Parts: sequence; structure tokens; C-alpha cells
Amino acid sequence: MKSKLLCTAAFLALAITTMAQQKGTLKVLAVHKIKSDGGWDYLTIDGQRNHLFVSHGNQVNILNKTTGDSVGVINNTTGVHGITVAGAFGKGYTTNGKAGTCTVFDLNNFKVLGEVKVGQNPDATFFDDYSKKVIVFNGKSADASIIDPQTDKVVASIALGGKPEAGVSDGKGKIYVNIEDTGEIVCFDINSYKVLSRYKLKNAEEPSGLAIDRATSRLFTVCANKVMIVLDAKTGQQIASLPIGDNCDGVVFDPATKLAYSANGEGNITIVKEINANKFAVVETVKTAVGARTITLDATTHHLFLPTAEFEKGSNGGKKAARVPGSFKVLEVGKG
Repeated sequence: MKSKLLCTAAFLALAITTMAQQKGTLKVLAVHKIKSDGGWDYLTIDGQRNHLFVSHGNQVNILNKTTGDSVGVINNTTGVHGITVAGAFGKGYTTNGKAGTCTVFDLNNFKVLGEVKVGQNPDATFFDDYSKKVIVFNGKSADASIIDPQTDKVVASIALGGKPEAGVSDGKGKIYVNIEDTGEIVCFDINSYKVLSRYKLKNAEEPSGLAIDRATSRLFTVCANKVMIVLDAKTGQQIASLPIGDNCDGVVFDPATKLAYSANGEGNITIVKEINANKFAVVETVKTAVGARTITLDATTHHLFLPTAEFEKGSNGGKKAARVPGSFKVLEVGKG
């Protein structure tokens, strides 16, 4: 047994050393400038149509994902936070935080098709490929609105017991969402619309971004006290706690590379490698720019996209930091 343990330890040490030797492989490849003002939150990709949707102020800017060229704008999305793509239905949805609505738009021509009334201060959103529903998390009313894209009607509202942030699906009927003010992850069933479990996070403050590895049932949540917690999605058991940068607000997981990326507003990305279902290691920190705290992944190119702006001297890039007018941009990060 001792010999086996020593071999395992040696293997893990070699794996981590090998990954460490690969540092510097990621860098900022391009900066896509958007000439408009206002704050920002989430961004998302429509891979089928090669578009990048970026929330910005009271509008959504749409870029060609490859070139960074502007291809459209969706206006009047007051206090927009998130955008999701329901590709099978040819529709996109924005969460308009100040209006308490979701704008529905055509993915091909970006024309507004209507609005859906949801909860108070809708924030994060995503399309669940299992149920074919749009999930909207409402910060102020502390609930989730479930939209059927066939009718663009809210078919259920689920009380979550706290302020929800980002959520993910396991692809089998369970939805997981961070609850920022209670320090929990809540799991609910998308078929019955009932809460199944609550995972209280230990030594973790204000969880925001959330990602999942469906193959191993591992959740990755990033927290305000500069840690990434890895949990077993089935049991809630905390598997690992890893150091990340400050002011994080987003995390993505790439199933092809088994890498999780934490977007840290202090100006970098922390990269965590899933060695196996129970072993994780920080393998690289990639410089980005101050304020780049949300993130999306292009599953085809494995490039990362992060929005930010230039800030007045002495600013730390926080959500209320003083921005230089007209300096909004999206960073594209990948292998050089």
C-alpha cells in the first residue's frame, strides 16, 4: 500500500510539474473595442452564427466572434445583465435588471420579438439544453423564472431563499445556482420546479460565478474571499479549495481540456486543472486587464472573452470604479 501511495504521489507531482512548465501558453490575443459608455456584466456566444453578445449599459452589443467587428445592437435593455441563446428556437433573451423583464430577439436579424415579465432585478440567465427552457435568476425577488421559448411565457417561479447569482445545469434535470447572500448552492428539479437540496459553503464568501464538469459531477464556484471551491454536485461535499485572484465574478469550465478559468477583476485569470475527479491544482495565472471580471468560453476555439474598460488613475476596477469614457472593450484570450 505504501508503495502504491508513493507512486500515486509521484504521478501527481509529475503532472503538476508538467503543467507548470506549460505556463505562458495563454495571452491576450486581441482587444475588440466598443465605442459606447456604461457598465457591463455578462457576455455570451452564439457559436452557430459566430456572434458574441455583450451586455453594456442599457444595450447589448453584438460582435462577429472571429473579427470583433460590430454587427448589431439591441437597444432599450434597461440595466441589462445577461444574455442567453436558445439556438433551437432561433431566439435570444436578455435580462433587463431595472425593468424586471427579458427582451426576446431574433438571433438571425436581432429584431426584438417581445418582452417577458419576470421577477425583480433579473440577472444571470442560461438556456437549459435538457428541458429546453430559459432559466432566469432574479436578484431582488430571490427566485428563478422559467420561460418556455415556444410560447415566451413564464411557466414557473421558484423561490430560492436568497439572492441568486450564476447557475448551471447537469444536463439531466437538475439546476444548480449560487446564492450570494447566504453562501449556498441551491439545487432544484427542472421537471417538478421544486428545490431538492441546499449546499452550505464552508470558508467561502459571496459565491458568484459557477461552472460544472458534467462528466465528473463537479461544481466550480468562485467566491469574494479569493477562493474557488470544488464540490460534488450529487452530495454537496467540498472536494477542494483553491486560491484565485481578487474581485472575481465569473468562471467557466472547458470539458475538452479539463481546465476551469476564474476571471479576476484585479487583472488576471486563475487557471485550475482537474487532474481527476478528486484532484485539482492551480497551474497558471494569466494577465488580462483590471476590471475583467466576467468571462465566456468559445467551445470551438477554446478562446476566452472578457469585457472591461480603462479606468481613472488609482481605480481598482470594481463595479463602481470611475471609467474612462468610450474605453469599453472585450479581451480575447487564447494560445499565442
